[in-house]
Amino acid sequence: MSDVDLLPREIRCVLVPVGNLRLLLPNATVAEVITQGTPEPVPDAPQWLLGRIAWRGWRVPLVSFTQLAGAEEGDAALSVRVAVLKALGGDPKLPFIAVLTQGFPRLATLNAELIIPTHDGSALPPGVRAQVLVRDDVAVIPDLEWIEAELLGLLDAADASESAAAVAVNDDEPAESSGTDD
Repeated sequence: MSDVDLLPREIRCVLVPVGNLRLLLPNATVAEVITQGTPEPVPDAPQWLLGRIAWRGWRVPLVSFTQLAGAEEGDAALSVRVAVLKALGGDPKLPFIAVLTQGFPRLATLNAELIIPTHDGSALPPGVRAQVLVRDDVAVIPDLEWIEAELLGLLDAADASESAAAVAVNDDEPAESSGTDD
């Protein structure tokens, strides 16, 4: 039996609308679609990292894929949902990533014949692994490993900066007196 025979004939996927793009992801990657909350800012973050949102006890980084990839935003009034994705890297500091969406993901069952690469060989935008045609939809396959690595670096730097700021604030506070006078 060859490796090709071991591959599934069909894969359950989702097309996630982000701006004028569709992200093509395995269905198992999407943990939940939620209403967008107000993100907690991340110090010195690039524009595409909108902050962190609270989700099921986690502080999940919220990414604007359109800003990351330099794509058109689409109708901003529709950007009220967030797709929480399971991170692939296995790092316990980053088990989930949230992506700003415009609507709900659409389920699709696909096979190799239904996914047609459309890339012309030019450099792909940051965070994009491939551009494909899925039936009548142009979609991008995000480079989740690259995005996770970037987020880990940004969040580690932000956390270190916050820790240093907290230590500086504590050093500036006057020491408490012991209650005895000399």
